[in-house]
Amino acid sequence: MENISEYERSRPRPEFKPMDLGNPPGKQHLMEPKPQYQGQYYKSANKLVDKVALITGADSGIGKSVAYLFAREGAKIAFTYLKQEKKDAAITRNELKELGCDVVAIECDFSDTSKTNQVIEKVIEHFGSIDVLVNNAAYQIHVDDPMELDFEQWDRTFKTNIYAPFFLTKAAISHMKPGSCIINTGSLVGENGTASLLDYSATKGAVHALTKSLAQNLVKKGIRVNAVAPGPVWTPLNPSERSDEEVAHFGENSPMGRPAQPDEIAPAFVYLASQADSGYVTGEVLHIFGGITT
Repeated sequence: MENISEYERSRPRPEFKPMDLGNPPGKQHLMEPKPQYQGQYYKSANKLVDKVALITGADSGIGKSVAYLFAREGAKIAFTYLKQEKKDAAITRNELKELGCDVVAIECDFSDTSKTNQVIEKVIEHFGSIDVLVNNAAYQIHVDDPMELDFEQWDRTFKTNIYAPFFLTKAAISHMKPGSCIINTGSLVGENGTASLLDYSATKGAVHALTKSLAQNLVKKGIRVNAVAPGPVWTPLNPSERSDEEVAHFGENSPMGRPAQPDEIAPAFVYLASQADSGYVTGEVLHIFGGITT
C-alpha cells in the first residue's frame, strides 16, 4: 500500500489468520494479532479525575479500551464481564490496578435483566456514587436465513442489547448528580442494517433511538446521553462467530481497508464522558465508520 503513514503501518490489516476464541463474545487473550487497546497515540489530560464509571462488557474489546483510557484520565472503574470470560476480566482488572485505578469487576450476564439493579447496587456499595454509565455489553450471532433465527436468540439479543441498557439506566439515574452522563454503544448496522444480523441490527437501531429519547428526557436533570456507533472493530466478538474466510477479510471492505482497533474508538467515549469537552453535547450518535458514509 503506497503513501501509508507510520500510524497506519502500526495498525493490523487483513488478511487475518483463523483463530478459535471459544463461544461468543470470545476470549481476547487468544486473539492474534491482539487488539490494540492501550492508546499508543493517546495523550491523557486528567479529564475524569475521581469520576466513577461503570462500563459493561469491559473485559475485552471496545469496553476494555474505554476502561483503560478512562483509568488513564483518573476515573474509578467498575466493569462487568461474563462468567466464561473470567480470565480476560482478571487481566483487565490487573492492568487497571497497575495504572493506579480503583477498580471492581462484577460478573453478570445481562440476558437476565433482573440483575441490572444488583450491578448498580454493587457499584454504589463500593464507590458511593456513579458519574458515567457506559452501556457497552452486547450479544451478536450471524444468521443468514431469517427462518433460522429462533425465538431464543432473538430474545437473548434484545435482553442483552436493549433491555439491559434501559434497566441499568433506570437503576443508575437516582444515583447520578447533574453533570453525569450515559454513553451507549451503537453500531453501523443500527444505521444501515445488514442481512445476516437482523436481531442485532434491530437492537442497535433501538439503542440509537433510546439515546436520543433519553437525552430529551434527562436533560432537565443535568444528565447527558449520547452514543458511539462503530463500524468494523477488531474485537473478539467478531471473529468468535465468523467463518475462517470471513475472519481473514474482516474490515477489508471499509474505505480504510481494515477494521478499527479498540483504541481508535475509545477516545470518543472519553470525549463524551468529559463535561469540559462535551458539556453541550447530548442526544448525539457519533459515527466512527472508517469512511463508510452510506
